[in-house]
Amino acid sequence: MIKLEHTAVMNLENAMRGARNPMNSWARSDSSYDENQNYCLGPNDLSLAMRLRKAGTDHRKFIRQIFVSVDITAPLYWWKEYDTYKVATVANSTSTMHKIHAKPFERGDFSNEQLTSEGKRALDCLIETLEALRREFVETKDKSAWYSMIQLLPEGYNQLRTCTMNYETLVNIYYARRAHKLEEWHRFCDWILTLPYAKELILGLDPEEIGEEGEEKA
Repeated sequence: MIKLEHTAVMNLENAMRGARNPMNSWARSDSSYDENQNYCLGPNDLSLAMRLRKAGTDHRKFIRQIFVSVDITAPLYWWKEYDTYKVATVANSTSTMHKIHAKPFERGDFSNEQLTSEGKRALDCLIETLEALRREFVETKDKSAWYSMIQLLPEGYNQLRTCTMNYETLVNIYYARRAHKLEEWHRFCDWILTLPYAKELILGLDPEEIGEEGEEKA
């Protein structure tokens, strides 16, 4: 299970202005804000952005200045892989250390959609044990009960983090993870494609490679 909420893309205007600095070509900029206050790249700016994107990392520095913030709820086994990306990412998570005992344990706290019937029975037994330990800790403040909860948490336990990253990082993530065996990575890559100008600036597609409805051609 993975849930991505409260997506915000920032600084596109400033990044695009900076992309024109090397050639002092600011007068050719033709982008503007629409009625919903979304920054829309004009033909000149989009053409330049796509040429720089294809020219390699030394030339596409401007996409490192396009920032994304998103709330991600995902299981611990997915977060371990996400934590590979340490450069140009920041995450602020909910705390198991401080708040693990704040609410009753229930199935919705765990990614379990791929579990077999036997697996779900085992999870229910574990939830029952965790809930008993939680109640014991709330009543007695016995640290051994708290430690038992922490050490028994399975990899499927879901954690919320507010994450920030940039488009360059998303280029790396998309091409490294789009064929991953975990379904959560497929859904994350699908989310990447919903971002403004993702196909042009993250995937690096030419206009003829993008279908009429904005879908990548097979």
